[in-house]
Amino acid sequence: MNKFFVSLQVIFLYSFLVNYSYADRINGFDISNLTVDKKGLTHGGPPRDSIPSIDDPKFIRKEGASFLKPDDIVLGLIINNHALAFPRHVMNWHEIVNASIDETNFVVSYCPLCGTGIAFLSTIDGEASKFGVSGLLFNSDLVLYDRETESLWSQIETKAISGKLAGSTLTLLPLLVTTWDRWQKSNPKTLVLSNQQGFKRNYRHDPYSGYETSSHLFFDVLRAAPKEFHTKERVLGIRVGGDTKAYPFSELRKYNQSYFTDTLNGKNIIVEWDADSETASIRDAETKSLLVSTVAYWFAWYNFNPKTQIFRAKNPANH
Repeated sequence: MNKFFVSLQVIFLYSFLVNYSYADRINGFDISNLTVDKKGLTHGGPPRDSIPSIDDPKFIRKEGASFLKPDDIVLGLIINNHALAFPRHVMNWHEIVNASIDETNFVVSYCPLCGTGIAFLSTIDGEASKFGVSGLLFNSDLVLYDRETESLWSQIETKAISGKLAGSTLTLLPLLVTTWDRWQKSNPKTLVLSNQQGFKRNYRHDPYSGYETSSHLFFDVLRAAPKEFHTKERVLGIRVGGDTKAYPFSELRKYNQSYFTDTLNGKNIIVEWDADSETASIRDAETKSLLVSTVAYWFAWYNFNPKTQIFRAKNPANH
């Protein structure tokens, strides 16, 4: 028999055995009970934890944060009356911070591929959990895993998509994406995630330089977003019950209102827009408390919320 065809048969047999033996595993994780479309789950390239989470975070006072520039982007969180700032250029290299304050365990996560910062309580079923970077992506978005059960969690979906905890959801915390200058002025006692975390990283180097302005995606997604907005257009997204709405930054610029009221699924909300820092947030119209919302690239928000409503400045009467 021709040696080429023998070699080809060996390759096909090897491929079959590998796919058969590991069809329900990817990057070492059991996905036999995967709850999402497997076509959207991809290997990002690196093994699990090769992007190291920060598990023992060191925070410093703002006076010591000379490494931050006024227009640097930070993820701002207020928890138990403590203000914390997480510099995006540090999060780019770690994606997950496991933290605790006043015995409250929480996680701040950031996906550079989707531009999404999401914070949540990390106590699950009464037990404190630690999360790591799985090396997997779903719809080009960060997939976390908890180290206790090795269940996989979709960041934007904020839900376990495989493993023992499949179907479980997370308790989200309001997280503000803004500039360091605006955050520190609003929160003069803020603490800052230090750039000295025991890792050798050039945090000022952006490994994703140019990605935010490009229409190109590094990884496939399940559906193409409508082209009325740039692929990486930043939108502020909110969910109220089963309804979702996106507030594209380009529309907020055109509308040019520092705040305005809107209604989603019967809930009255206040949308806030700071033109100088290009910061958007949403508050409860009755309590004035900050609501959970997500700044994301348009393609990412649409992929997880294909039926989303969209705010349009040209027709403010609908808001």
